[in-house]
Amino acid sequence: QVQLVESGGGLVQAGGSLRLSCAASGRTASSYAIAWFRQGPGKEREFVTAINWNGNTKYADSVKGRFTISRDNAKNTVYLQMNSLKPEDTAVYYCAAVFSARSYTPTYVHEYDYWGQGTQVTVSS
Repeated sequence: QVQLVESGGGLVQAGGSLRLSCAASGRTASSYAIAWFRQGPGKEREFVTAINWNGNTKYADSVKGRFTISRDNAKNTVYLQMNSLKPEDTAVYYCAAVFSARSYTPTYVHEYDYWGQGTQVTVSS
């Protein structure tokens, strides 16, 4: 069992930056793949980025070169550094976890077992 708590959301102007944190408690997060998803108003929840237990990462095309995911296993925390933010990045951002010892990094909502409550990111134009 893993509990996830997101923080770091807020209001930022276009071109600005935010760093989101996902703190995991319970079983050690180092054995889990951790992902960030987002859900904009009236939209489906979509994959943003993920990091596997071995540090491998994946990014959605829409955020490549702007967002960076990282993890600090000692702190059981995963970070999402978001730069050059755009109004279309406005959404509730969720972190998610699944126990995984494989090299494959999941990117679909249904592949993740544990979810945080979400944190709002609003980018003004």
